[in-house]
Amino acid sequence: MSKIFMSRESSENILFSCERLRAYSNEQIVPDLTLLYLESGTLELQFAHSKYVANAGSIILIRKNELVKALKLPDESGQPCKSVNIFLTPEVLKKYATQNKIELKHRYAGGSLVNVSKSKFIRAYFQSLLPYFNQPEKLNPTLASLKTTEAIALLLGYDQGLEEMIFDLSEPFKIDLEKFINQHFSYNIPMSEFARLTGRSLSTFKRDFKNIFDNTPERWLRDRRLAEAKLLMEIGQRPVDVYYRVGFENFSHFSTAYKEKFGYNASGSRV
Repeated sequence: MSKIFMSRESSENILFSCERLRAYSNEQIVPDLTLLYLESGTLELQFAHSKYVANAGSIILIRKNELVKALKLPDESGQPCKSVNIFLTPEVLKKYATQNKIELKHRYAGGSLVNVSKSKFIRAYFQSLLPYFNQPEKLNPTLASLKTTEAIALLLGYDQGLEEMIFDLSEPFKIDLEKFINQHFSYNIPMSEFARLTGRSLSTFKRDFKNIFDNTPERWLRDRRLAEAKLLMEIGQRPVDVYYRVGFENFSHFSTAYKEKFGYNASGSRV
């Protein structure tokens, strides 16, 4: 996308994002625990089982290894969707846990995100980062490291119960592949990530997939996404609004695959 419409700058684990047009995020997986502050605009987050709408001023903590479709929208006055994102990586969290004698936790079983907007201290923390939005180069690695550590301390100060979510550094374990893929087929992520999130090597994932579905993951996902798209269009949704929702990266690829599968254009024309 043209830099005229979007800016995305980062320093270490801190990222500043500004989207001036209605746009979906290119990333559909949140690999690290992420603390996000929305300065302006609206952010719609679609998880497998829920939807969350963040408005200007929202501060949320998103669980690691979460699949999500993010739609960024300017507000009614034209203010862009601006956010500050803090990525709490395993390396940062392990270092903090060691220094503060915190025991690493077992698997976190809570929800996809936690709203921490009520914390005046976390809000003040993000206000201290806003001056760097237009000059991210001023946020050097030393400062970025200090601000990342500060974010962890503030989260624990706000709610000690967040310790379970923050310090769960366990790797994905082997889960029910059939259930997972049926719930998450519409997320356009690499096959290696599907494998990792189900607790498998890529080769084991493909073997197990073949045994369950009697098909390759690539073919099954294509057909499942096309079937879902067909269903959505039959109830009145437009092809241009459907392709991303069901997991296609671009409209051109979707249109070609749809016509090959059903013999007519996604628009409904059977010519």
